[in-house]
Amino acid sequence: MKKKKSRIGVVISNKMNKTIVVEQNKIFKHPRYEKSFLIKKKYFVHDEKNISNIGDIVRFVEVRPISKKKYCKLIKIENIK
Repeated sequence: MKKKKSRIGVVISNKMNKTIVVEQNKIFKHPRYEKSFLIKKKYFVHDEKNISNIGDIVRFVEVRPISKKKYCKLIKIENIK
């Protein structure tokens, strides 16, 4: 059985019902030219209670597909300050 991946990201939209859009940023360095790139990826995350707000740092995990684009579920809101 595969281990479910846990990720951390920032909420950029909470306009949908029970769904938030989370952006995860990664810094990638080119192996030959050593230039750094910022790679952004957006995830549609299931938020059952609509508790997260824009700007919150959240932890989410991959689950079975909930809808066409949504395959992640909110675990908790991180308190990083």
